[in-house]
Amino acid sequence: MNEKNDDERIRDIAYGFWLDEGQPQGRDEEHWHRALAALNAPAAKAKPTRKAAAKPRAAKKSATPKTKAVKKQT
Repeated sequence: MNEKNDDERIRDIAYGFWLDEGQPQGRDEEHWHRALAALNAPAAKAKPTRKAAAKPRAAKKSATPKTKAVKKQT
């Protein structure tokens, strides 16, 4: 990447730091150096996400309803 693009990226990141901190005055160099360090830092590996435990599935209903035998009263 060329120097102009690098400076623009650093400027954008530093601007984000400035906004996040409530736009303080006189800390531009600190933000610039933090942004530079953020760009030069190796990318951290994402932690594997844990899947939520599967919910038990409801029993499937059969297509034909089951009927109980009804006794005739005599």
